Amino acid sequence: MTEIELIELLARAWRGDQGAWSALVRGLSVVVLRVARAHRLGDADAFDVCQNTWVSLAQLRELREPARLPAWLATTARRQALRVLESRRREIPAECDRPDELTPERQVLASERDALLHRAVAQLPAAQRRLVELLMQDPPATHAEIAAELGIAIGSVGPTRRRALDRLRRYLEAHGYDHA
Repeated sequence: MTEIELIELLARAWRGDQGAWSALVRGLSVVVLRVARAHRLGDADAFDVCQNTWVSLAQLRELREPARLPAWLATTARRQALRVLESRRREIPAECDRPDELTPERQVLASERDALLHRAVAQLPAAQRRLVELLMQDPPATHAEIAAELGIAIGSVGPTRRRALDRLRRYLEAHGYDHA
């Protein structure tokens, strides 16, 4: 878009020509979004910055140097992005939004998950079940301790653990547990 086309489109847009507004937005939103992305804003915030920048232009109705519209948009978008970042710094997350908080829903899901895991461990052969129990201790048993407890060679602990975990995974998947 040439400087003259830009000036003409801006003048037509301020006179209410929706086609001119659309052409400006289509042609120059990339400038605004690039600035928002440079501030590492997510999609929703970046699009808000873009929208607020265009609203600011629509309310302005006059630029001293219309040919410098892309620079004006970039500066306005930068200020909008900084406002968004500043408002994020002042936000205090709601208590229920904390991922580590044990809400009633999370308690139920955790109980169901734990019960399914205990049923899965109970299905393992005795040696594999004992190995998993030793690994679940706090602190977990060492390979040497596990080998001594199970009466197997220390080099067999890893392969036995792998077989036990594979069986657990298959059991959980067969019973609808999505570990993701």
